[in-house]
Amino acid sequence: MAHRLPIDPYIAAIVATVGVASVLPAQGAIEASLGGLTYAAIALLFFLHGARLAPRAALAGASHWRLHIVVLVSTFVLFPALGLGLRAMFPRLLPPELWTGLILLCVLPSTVQASIAFTSIARGNVPAALCAATASNLLGMGLTPLLAGLLLGTQGGLSGHAVWSIVLQLLVPFAAGQCARPLIGAWVARHKQMLGLVDRGSILLVVYGAFSEGMNEGIWHQLDLHGLATLGAVDAALLAAVVLITAATSRLLGFSKADEIVAVFCGSKKSLASGLPMATVLLAGQSVGLIVLPLMLFHQIQLMACAALARRYAARSEMPRDSALAAA
Repeated sequence: MAHRLPIDPYIAAIVATVGVASVLPAQGAIEASLGGLTYAAIALLFFLHGARLAPRAALAGASHWRLHIVVLVSTFVLFPALGLGLRAMFPRLLPPELWTGLILLCVLPSTVQASIAFTSIARGNVPAALCAATASNLLGMGLTPLLAGLLLGTQGGLSGHAVWSIVLQLLVPFAAGQCARPLIGAWVARHKQMLGLVDRGSILLVVYGAFSEGMNEGIWHQLDLHGLATLGAVDAALLAAVVLITAATSRLLGFSKADEIVAVFCGSKKSLASGLPMATVLLAGQSVGLIVLPLMLFHQIQLMACAALARRYAARSEMPRDSALAAA
């Protein structure tokens, strides 16, 4: 039925997941089990990507320095500039706590899991996405506290535990997949649909976990409907601006479509996993529940918007050459 309606089935799945989390959020032992399942799904995703990618392709992704600079500039320069500009132009649009949360959102690193999953769905350069998103997250451990201190007057430090978590959850499974490639690489290549299911399934688990956490913390009820809608509009405008600017910059620099996809998806994401613990440390003593609301809402918006955008990129890559030229 979904295929007969003008609704993307994957977007419908995300909306349904949000609905389930709103009515039945994960709590207690189920919440803990969900965290473990999400961790395992993401580790499996990176293992399969490692088994699928040739080592030469992975090295080529790491060497694309212009692309990585675009992603880092988008994450740590463009986002803060846009956030500060919005606050300067519309200081009374949001309460001070939400402006603080929006600026904190703007200095956070990119996501790793969602960036690579959406890049894969969109038929982008997955090796480059892995390197760009990982570099953003690792550098963000130091840059985010520094930028937050400059823009918000907070203090914080580099978390060795967070760095180790990234290595253990993402890089170790990827390296294991590279080692297992001679044994299972051909089998993984023949079952591309399985990799797509793991991509999409990991995103749905992240959505359910994030929205459940928001419901359990009660942060979705700390604003009236008008305030929540205003915040959502600001978050959506911020995301749209970054997507348009990164796409235009990629085309101006002559990037391939696969590399443009990396710039758009890695450069427009913000990490909820890094943002929530950082907020509790950097903004201790303040109304953290309200301050992280812009990040929570942005996280949901970026997942839904980028799911639709990834499917659009994938559909364009599947078009016959004549049709693609006509649509360009």
